[in-house]
Amino acid sequence: MRKRLIYSFVTIGIAFAVCYAYIKEIVEILMRPLVKTLPPGSSLVFTAVPEAFFTYFKAAILAGVFFCFPFILYQVWAFVSPGLYRREKKYILPYLFVSSFFFILGAAFCYFIVFPVIFRFFLSFATDAIRPLPSIREYLTFTIKLLLAFGLLFQWPALVFFLSRMGVVSSSFLARNRKYAILLIFVAAAILTPPDLVSQLLLAGPLILMYEGSIWMAKLLGEKKKEEPKEEEKKETPGEGKSG
Repeated sequence: MRKRLIYSFVTIGIAFAVCYAYIKEIVEILMRPLVKTLPPGSSLVFTAVPEAFFTYFKAAILAGVFFCFPFILYQVWAFVSPGLYRREKKYILPYLFVSSFFFILGAAFCYFIVFPVIFRFFLSFATDAIRPLPSIREYLTFTIKLLLAFGLLFQWPALVFFLSRMGVVSSSFLARNRKYAILLIFVAAAILTPPDLVSQLLLAGPLILMYEGSIWMAKLLGEKKKEEPKEEEKKETPGEGKSG
């Protein structure tokens, strides 16, 4: 575990250094959805002298974690793989690729779909007497938190894929516990998103749809799994015959 943690932290440190070298370009990309919806002449501001520096520093760290997420997943797999059967290892490696894909998909969904809707909604309250002057610190904290939240919670289909192949969950189990899952989805959305109803619904809605889709995924993958013989049983049966 120590070796895997060292690898992860070293990689995050390298990614942080690279991200900080291009932090202005990264921040510009993150600000683009808001800048497009701001009234003419408006811009982001910072109210304290060191605010921009510490905001860029924090954004570079989180960007480094974001870009290193597939490598961190690989380190987790490398740590647990010695204790797994060959059949389990065969399923974990595809899970890493699928999980990384859904993490990027969740962040892209947040950036291209959720951000424009949220910003148009919030900025619609601006009037001639109320001028929006968003703080760069609060804005980047808001956006990065949402990107990570969508990326992490979009792991659900990949997790169902893995658990279904392992025979841990089934379609009947998911359907039977649907009401509890929906409750947990809204609780997670309330915790991971800012305290507003719009962003919570934009996160909880797709997750509920993915949960319904995961029931069918578990049904198809689970039925296929039952037809596959276990490799451990194949190997143990001849050995038991010889020892007897």
